[in-house]
Amino acid sequence: MNRTLTCIICPNGCELEIAYEGDQILSVTGNKCPKGAEYAEQEIKNPMRTIASSVKLTNGAMPLVSVRVNGPIPKAKIMDVMAVISETSVDAPVKIGDVVIADVLGLGVEVVATRNVGRK
Repeated sequence: MNRTLTCIICPNGCELEIAYEGDQILSVTGNKCPKGAEYAEQEIKNPMRTIASSVKLTNGAMPLVSVRVNGPIPKAKIMDVMAVISETSVDAPVKIGDVVIADVLGLGVEVVATRNVGRK
């Protein structure tokens, strides 16, 4: 199979052409640095993403606090992580960087607040 994607690792934004069979990379072309080949391999074998969302806030000056994961998670786990986030509620106040969910789903990443929100 063949796949074309844009590398997002560095500012070059190389257009990568990947030839692969299953999760075996046959060739990667178009990359201007070695990071492109590494990115292509990750995208074929185990694509990772970061996500941002909001968590319900009780006793807060706002009803929600913005959050993000502090590291990449497997693309296949995005909906599972989002389900945990949607079921979570925290009590105000919340500060930027506060851990809202520790080691979400055992993936080794935390869901952290990205905004300060005080109490009512």
